[in-house]
Amino acid sequence: MHQDNWSLKAKKMGYRSRAVFKLEEILLKLHKNQINKVLDLGSAPGGWSQFIINKYPHSKIIAVDILHMEPIDGVQFIKKNIEDIDSIQLINSQKGKFDLVISDIAPNLTGISAVDNENIYELNKITINLANIYLSEVNSAVVIKTFQNNNFKSLKKEMELFFKIVQTYKPAASKNKSAETYLYGAR
Repeated sequence: MHQDNWSLKAKKMGYRSRAVFKLEEILLKLHKNQINKVLDLGSAPGGWSQFIINKYPHSKIIAVDILHMEPIDGVQFIKKNIEDIDSIQLINSQKGKFDLVISDIAPNLTGISAVDNENIYELNKITINLANIYLSEVNSAVVIKTFQNNNFKSLKKEMELFFKIVQTYKPAASKNKSAETYLYGAR
């Protein structure tokens, strides 16, 4: 399997995935100097949580995924579907208290673009709704992975209902031919 420069760099630095460089670039552009409470949705394999705890060692991170994630010091991992997040007392008790929600989640792809696009859209909508509920009303933000497809404009409009600033990013670590892109929303 061919590894690109980003994957090799991640491996050399001890990170679990190349995705850390995508998050790093977005957070740099946002001038996020301090992050206290983070909710990582669809966290496995844990690269984003790992990056956050390394860069902001005093932050509190709760990571949620239906897939297993190897432990990371300083990160509380809960193996659960993000649709069931309200049933997790640890998270539910902190509604409105997170200053960052991150989501690198993607559904298992079927290869049928209409089905895949709808599945991506539904997961992104769930993420936006959860971010709206769990983020604090001031100085908070959400970063989500999505894809350029026929639902992208609708998704961005939905995000604009909840966030003052909504921006699109295509980080350098994203593969050029990939439709992957990131949305950032801030309060």
